[in-house]
Amino acid sequence: MDIILWRHAEAEEGTPDLARRLTAKGEQQAEKMAAWLKQHMPPNTRILVSPAQRTQQTAQALGLEFTTLDALAPGASPQSILEAAGWPLGKDSVLIIGHQPTLGMAAAYAMTRRMQYWSVKKGAIWWICNRRRGEEEQTVLRAMLTPDHI
Repeated sequence: MDIILWRHAEAEEGTPDLARRLTAKGEQQAEKMAAWLKQHMPPNTRILVSPAQRTQQTAQALGLEFTTLDALAPGASPQSILEAAGWPLGKDSVLIIGHQPTLGMAAAYAMTRRMQYWSVKKGAIWWICNRRRGEEEQTVLRAMLTPDHI
């Protein structure tokens, strides 16, 4: 199974939190990462998105269908992110577009099975794969990429 954790791009400050929109820089970050993802992510990847406006805009940069899940809203638990994806036993590839610190904590848990705080930069992705080789379960970091590196 592949899980791609994509933090929303740069957003405006303000309230209410769910209504915050991407800045012009954030729109550029989302476009860059969306172009890279469309070239590299597996076909038929399920796309799950927080209901926050900034994550919705980030997802729209892909130009692909996605599902909005309240369970991915700001303040969600890392477990709810991994559960929504079906990690680690799912068979599908899943792209989750969400928020810090939840995404960093989900990445840490997926990689180490320990709850830690890892920083995910705005607009960045962490692509993690879970696979079986013989009797051994393996977790592999396939990519960690920020919009500045594209």
